[in-house]
Amino acid sequence: MNDFFNRRMLSNAIFILVWSLIYVAVAVYGGVMFFRVDQTKSQIMYAAIFIVGCQFVALIKIFAWQMIHRNGIKREIKRLELRIAELTGSLEKTADKD
Repeated sequence: MNDFFNRRMLSNAIFILVWSLIYVAVAVYGGVMFFRVDQTKSQIMYAAIFIVGCQFVALIKIFAWQMIHRNGIKREIKRLELRIAELTGSLEKTADKD
């Protein structure tokens, strides 16, 4: 979680938090209204609103998870590039000795 909540990712963290709260509010609204109405047609509509709100919350969380892993993969690629540069330098030194 430290990868996600750092200075560089602050705008993304705020974006995800705001949209998650909006969709949680939509889901709660749909759930509360589902039990307040008596007509079947309205219950179906509010049940659909509840389900869509929950699915969007899950979608936002998956997006955040992918952002965290994207940064981790970038870091690993950078480490590999540095290691390859070190190996290339050591191979050139041994080739110069021969």
